Amino acid sequence: MPHPSAEQQTEDQQLLDKLRPSRIVLPVLIGLSVVGFMFWRSYKPGDLAPLANAKPLWLLLMLVVLVARDAGYVYRIRYLTQRVLSWRASLDVIMIWEFSSCVLPSAVGGTAVAPLLLHKEGIPLGKSVAYIMATAMLDNMYYMLTVPLVVWIGGDALYPHEALQGGLVTTLRIGFITSYVFVSLYALLMMYAIFFNPQSVKRLLVRLFSIRGIRRFRSKAYKMGNEMVLASAELRGNGWEYWLRASLSTAFVWTARYLVIGCLISAFIDVTWPEFWLIFGRNLTYKVILLIAITPGGAGIAEGAFPTFFGKFIGTPTMTNFMVLLYRLVTYYMYLVLGAVFLPRWIARIFGPRKAETVMQS
Repeated sequence: MPHPSAEQQTEDQQLLDKLRPSRIVLPVLIGLSVVGFMFWRSYKPGDLAPLANAKPLWLLLMLVVLVARDAGYVYRIRYLTQRVLSWRASLDVIMIWEFSSCVLPSAVGGTAVAPLLLHKEGIPLGKSVAYIMATAMLDNMYYMLTVPLVVWIGGDALYPHEALQGGLVTTLRIGFITSYVFVSLYALLMMYAIFFNPQSVKRLLVRLFSIRGIRRFRSKAYKMGNEMVLASAELRGNGWEYWLRASLSTAFVWTARYLVIGCLISAFIDVTWPEFWLIFGRNLTYKVILLIAITPGGAGIAEGAFPTFFGKFIGTPTMTNFMVLLYRLVTYYMYLVLGAVFLPRWIARIFGPRKAETVMQS
């Protein structure tokens, strides 16, 4: 067996540095400190009385949605990679991808790590990048198509007027519209590059980032253009069934993701169906805050913003803060724990038991 090159060893070490378990400490401290402060500021005896009236059916439904979401992610990555990944490898990749999303800044997320995970599973790096670009395109397409639907249904109620003053609502509205425009343009650009003309998109990106003021990003734009060319070569020939499976699984996992908060609130609070779907819609405006979060996994920012968007449906601040804690437990802290379980197994399988022991002690 040939020894890995110095460049390969450096790449492997950079990947393992991003995944080291010690990265868990900072987001946990930030997130729990924010929730603790919120409880300290708001707690009043009797505010948690609704917990005694929990609805087991809704709690069970929330767990079903969480499991279905992860199962959908596993299914999607297996079929996007054309079944090169086994079910076990697909599960490992998704769990570690989620873990990396929790310990890296939200603006970076697990997408920066995902191609390397696929590459270590034996998929050539060019194909790995192509598959991750496909997931990014499909994710953005879901957002692009869903936002008009929830705006049509929810209208101005998507914005938390009850919690923000007029100027802040206007700022949020502008941020929401701006993010939607950029996400849509990015999704359409990727779709055009993958299915039609990647070379022209590459030239457009290089010219755009040759403008004074943003010229320092030109090398990244050139790299992204090359990745789009590679992605097009890898993906363009796949038939309609391939893209149908990928699109339906994408819609499934993101819909499940946005249903979690509604199921959680409904488990303790009486919520009407119009309110339930408004909660679903507000998830998309809530996402704008998480997109610009600079902390690992949005820790602290996600907790602090939650009452603004969903407090109206819950009632007392104390109960709302309990919902924040429970929501982050099942959608964030759980993946830190699962990552700590799956990570050593994956490293031992890919790099050997000795490397796993070294990384877990770092």
